[in-house]
Amino acid sequence: MNKTLIFAREALIKTQEQMMNQANKHRRKINYEIESKMFLNERNIITARLFKKLNDKMLDSFQIIDFIDSFYKLKLLKTMHIQNVFHSELLHLVINNSLSNQKNEFSKSIVINDEDEWKIDDILNFWWYWRRLQYQVKWKNYDNNLNWYNADDDEFMNAQKMIDDFYIKYSRKAH
Repeated sequence: MNKTLIFAREALIKTQEQMMNQANKHRRKINYEIESKMFLNERNIITARLFKKLNDKMLDSFQIIDFIDSFYKLKLLKTMHIQNVFHSELLHLVINNSLSNQKNEFSKSIVINDEDEWKIDDILNFWWYWRRLQYQVKWKNYDNNLNWYNADDDEFMNAQKMIDDFYIKYSRKAH
């Protein structure tokens, strides 16, 4: 019985090694230098855009702070509330082009589901549309917006006090 277990264990180890070699056959180990500038692939990152199709495929350039094996730690913007460690397959080196007229321009900020970017300044009005309550709001630091937003959406998740104040202020309006 002992010989059978030893044989089975050795066969399992050999099979695992064969599978690992087959899986890694076409993989290449990518080594980047610390303090290199890298473009970050947006593949696994949820942004504030409604349609993923409209996102940039590569986010801005970020500097490498540290690395462990195939994972790199990046210095991200403060508005990005995500983990800062990424696999080397999600990174692409920023190459300084020698063409004098061509410049890489990077945006100053990337908003990734940042709640501070979309704070409600005031609720202007409400109405019922297809049996759903909707609000018209003024966003902080933005021009007046004439769009209507469903009350059960995420925009109003942390705005219950603002909604209560609106109904106290306009108590004559029927809810």
